[in-house]
Amino acid sequence: MKKTLPALLLSLVLLFALSACGGAVSNSETTAPTTQSATGATTKAAVPETTGEQASDAGNATEAPAADSKTLVVYFSATGTTKGVAEQIASAANADTYEILAAQPYTADDLNWNDSNSRTTHEQNDKTVRPAIGSEAVSLDGYSTIFIGYPIWWGEEPRIMDTFVESYDFTGKTMVPFCTSGGSGIDASGTNLASNAGSGNWLEGERLSASSDIAGWIDGLKLS
Repeated sequence: MKKTLPALLLSLVLLFALSACGGAVSNSETTAPTTQSATGATTKAAVPETTGEQASDAGNATEAPAADSKTLVVYFSATGTTKGVAEQIASAANADTYEILAAQPYTADDLNWNDSNSRTTHEQNDKTVRPAIGSEAVSLDGYSTIFIGYPIWWGEEPRIMDTFVESYDFTGKTMVPFCTSGGSGIDASGTNLASNAGSGNWLEGERLSASSDIAGWIDGLKLS
């Protein structure tokens, strides 16, 4: 009995330790849930607060508009100029963005207005042309105000903008056209879009540039 008692006690200790280890549960593979917008527009995801060393990287993140935004900025930009203005509007208005992409992207040769045989020359000379849109369709549900921007080509809106407005119902929405241009104003392009859309409350448009007082312009619109 003197020899077997220590062995018995050691066995009991080992049994207890193995039982405790078996009851532990690993959580190393658990992940936080994620959400994904189905609207087609670019929206802002929730960003956790940062402290200490994390805060130094926070300023490098690009903020998108809040997911519950009621304003959308739709734009087409062949060279990036209109995109820059659209992003400024989205920032000032706390809006979501949607970029109209051509199914057949425009090349530098396509945009050569000095070439009477260029693609854009042919398109702008034919008001019935409707270039296909390559970007995913966007849901307009929940948006009450929509800014809609584009460059001026041959004094008018690019025909792909007509493709867009004829593809959606803007009933009950305030539509705000804006354009970028090397010299031409917005002229009849906003009226053309309103006519082709056939719905929506279209406000008078504005020609803007990267140096425009965009926040002041938005405030002057007196949008609700």
